[in-house]
Amino acid sequence: MFINQVYKGKNNWWRVLITTLFTAGIFLANFIMYFFMSKKELDEAYKTMNKLPKNISLVINLLPFIFLLVILFLLVRFLHKRSILSITTSRNKIDFKRIGFSFGLIVLFTLLGFAVSYSLDNSQIIWNFNPLRFMILFIISIAMFPFQIGFEEYLFRGFLMQQIGIAVKNKWLPLLITSVVFGLFHSANPEVAKMGFGVMVFYIGTGFLLGIMTLLDEGIELALGFHLGNNLMAALLISSDFSAIQTDAIFKYSGNENPVDSLHEMLILILMVYPIILFIFAKKYNWTNWKEKLTSKIYAPKSRMNLNITQGNE
Repeated sequence: MFINQVYKGKNNWWRVLITTLFTAGIFLANFIMYFFMSKKELDEAYKTMNKLPKNISLVINLLPFIFLLVILFLLVRFLHKRSILSITTSRNKIDFKRIGFSFGLIVLFTLLGFAVSYSLDNSQIIWNFNPLRFMILFIISIAMFPFQIGFEEYLFRGFLMQQIGIAVKNKWLPLLITSVVFGLFHSANPEVAKMGFGVMVFYIGTGFLLGIMTLLDEGIELALGFHLGNNLMAALLISSDFSAIQTDAIFKYSGNENPVDSLHEMLILILMVYPIILFIFAKKYNWTNWKEKLTSKIYAPKSRMNLNITQGNE
């Protein structure tokens, strides 16, 4: 099992605490600052970022994730004495075909959804394509988004899901906790301030989707591909003045977002599109025993139990 890969390393509470603070600490600090800042201060902060050229702002936003991912990998390797493979998959090697298929699937769904939406009403969608700016954006996105989504997936669906799993001895609680925390840690995004906390339905719902993928497929490859495809489309296809990622995308939404309409769209996405995506994965990868993979108890391998008993006697 994927969660049981954690037993291949050292999981003392202080090791887990150090790794969590050095990696998730930036999310926690951002989360705390968001709730202590006034609306006026938040608006000023967003306006300051918007004054920067969009590609420079994007680099500034994505650059920390490179260092955070490296720190996470180093801590897992040297503090927890584990391989990076063990927080990636239960397979003998990383399945890059899974990453590619998941990436292609979400890109296809996004393009089809945009095409339908554009054909129904394009009155507030404007052509925003600038060849030079878009090429720079494309290079930045291809080079840096893998680090951003890699860090989030390795932290939430990899490290934290495994550590919480062996702490609570089941699978459903780490799925619940990591999905909710994943959503809450996006609460400082500009669109939350613009549209209200209803948008958290999307982030938490997406967290559940990625977590379910991980548990059913026994690895984070599908989650990596999905997350990367989703974020690249958000950066390259269409942007808006209130989105978390401000870019020189091909299109731009020029209207004022209606919170009620947005919530309806998110519910449709979560309740209709996400189940279809899971169904496609289930058929392709022959997922079975869903209840067991999502809710069953977790037991330490006998060799690890015997080792703990021996160490305790000593």
